[in-house]
Amino acid sequence: MFIYFVLSQLLTWAFAQTNFTKPIIWQDLPDIDLIRHGDAYYYSASTFHFSPGAVILRSYDLVNWEYLSHSRYNQGTFASYFNYRKSTNTFYWGGCIVGDWKTYVYTAPAVEGPWTQSSFIDICLYDAGMLIDDDDTMYVTHGNTNISVAQLSDDGLHVVKDQIVFNSTKELGYIEGSRFYKGTAHRPFGPYEWKWVLQSNGNPVPGAGNPHQGALVNTPDDEWHYIAHLEAYPGGRIPVLAPVHWDDEDWPHVDFVDGQWASTYPYPLSEHPVKPITGTDKFEALGPQYQWNHEPDNSAWAINKGLELRTTSVTDDFFRARNTLTHRILGPQSTLTVELDHSRMADGDWAGVVLFRYTAAWIGGIKSENSTRVAMVNNILMIPDDGWHTVNKGDEIDGVKVSGTTVWLRLEVGLNSLYSQEGRFSFSTDGIHFESLGEPHEEIDRGFVFFMGYRYGVFNYATLARGGVVTVKSVSIYE
Repeated sequence: MFIYFVLSQLLTWAFAQTNFTKPIIWQDLPDIDLIRHGDAYYYSASTFHFSPGAVILRSYDLVNWEYLSHSRYNQGTFASYFNYRKSTNTFYWGGCIVGDWKTYVYTAPAVEGPWTQSSFIDICLYDAGMLIDDDDTMYVTHGNTNISVAQLSDDGLHVVKDQIVFNSTKELGYIEGSRFYKGTAHRPFGPYEWKWVLQSNGNPVPGAGNPHQGALVNTPDDEWHYIAHLEAYPGGRIPVLAPVHWDDEDWPHVDFVDGQWASTYPYPLSEHPVKPITGTDKFEALGPQYQWNHEPDNSAWAINKGLELRTTSVTDDFFRARNTLTHRILGPQSTLTVELDHSRMADGDWAGVVLFRYTAAWIGGIKSENSTRVAMVNNILMIPDDGWHTVNKGDEIDGVKVSGTTVWLRLEVGLNSLYSQEGRFSFSTDGIHFESLGEPHEEIDRGFVFFMGYRYGVFNYATLARGGVVTVKSVSIYE
C-alpha cells in the first residue's frame, strides 16, 4: 500500500443514493477536508472573504449535515487542512491567507471551539492536507503542480522540513487540492507514483460539472467514502458523496455503475437527522450558518428581540457597506423571506435583503423625508480589473411607498440549468399577501471568476449619516 495524495485531477468523484438525494447539501461549500472523530464526521470548507471563516459542519451519517462552528474568526481562507491529534486531544486547522501568503495555524480542544491562533508559518502551505503518522509525527502536503511535503514540529505549529515530492506530468497537467493518507508505507517523502482513480466519470448533479478535489473518510466498519465538490455556478461548488473500494494493489476507486457516477447509492450509515438548513430563525442567537460579508463592526449589531443592525457605513455602494449578514443560497430553488422592522430607520438609510455574488440586486426600504418606500434595485456590478471594484451601483427599477413599522421581503431563486437562472423579488405589509416588485435579477456569468456562489444577504447602511437601526425579526428559508 502507498501513501496517497488526493489530487484534483487524480481523484474526482460524485455521489447519489437510493435513500437520499444528491447533492448532499446544495450549498456553496468548496475545498472539503473531512475527518471522523468518535461517532461524528466533521467537514471543513473554504469561506474566502466571508467572516467568520473556515466553516465546520457535522454529520453522523455522511449525508445529513448541520452547521457547527468556524475555526478562523476573521480574514479570508482558501483551501485548508483540518485534522485531530489524539495524543494531545487537539484539533488543528491551517490555511494560507491571500495577501501575505503565510499559513495561519489554529487549534482547539473541541470542534465547537474556542479556536485560538497558535502560530503562523512564514510560507504558503497552499491547498494543503494534514497527515498524523503512526508515530505521531505531523506532515502537511501542499502546492499546485509541484506537490511538496512539509514535516511539522512536535507541536504541529512550525515547519522543520519541506521538500518537493511529486512533479506533475504532461498528461496530468495542473493539479492541486492535496489530501494526505497513509496505507502501509513508511516514507512520507516518497518516492510517489500516480494512477487515475476517476476522470470525468459523469455528472451526478444535472447541469453541474464533474466532481473533483475533496477528501476520503472511513466508517467504524472501515467502509470508505469520498466527498468532493463540483462546479454548479452561479450557485457555487457543492458537495457530493460516493462509496470507494480498494483494489488488490491498494489503490482507491469510486464505485461506478456502467462506468459512471451512479444516480443512487445506499446510505453509508444509519440515517441520523440533524438540525435542518431550512426553517425559520428568530435570532435568539447568531448561528454558524451565517457569515458577514467581510469583517463586521461588532459594535453595530446585537441580538435584541431579533437581529438588530445599526448603520455603520456611510456609502451609496452596496459592496462597500459593512455588516451585510449573508447566508448561502440553498439550491437549486429556494425562497427567503425576511420580516424587517424598519421603524427606526433614519433619512438616507437603505435596508433590505440582497441576492449577490459580484453582481447584486436587492429589495428593501429607502427612508427619505420621514417616509419609507420599498424599492427594488438591480444591476449592481463589480469587476476584477485592477482589483475588484464597483462599476455600477445599481438602478432603482421600481418603488412603492409603505406605512406601518414592519415589512416582509422575499427572494425566490433558481440556480441550476434545469431551472430559471434568476432571482425574483416581492414584498408584503402583512406577511401573507406578497406583491412582486421590479424585475428578475438574471445571472450574467456561470463561470468561477469569483469562485463563490450567490448568497442571500440582509443589510442596513446609511447614505447620509449613521444612527439608523432596523431589526430583523425572522429569516425563513424553504425549498
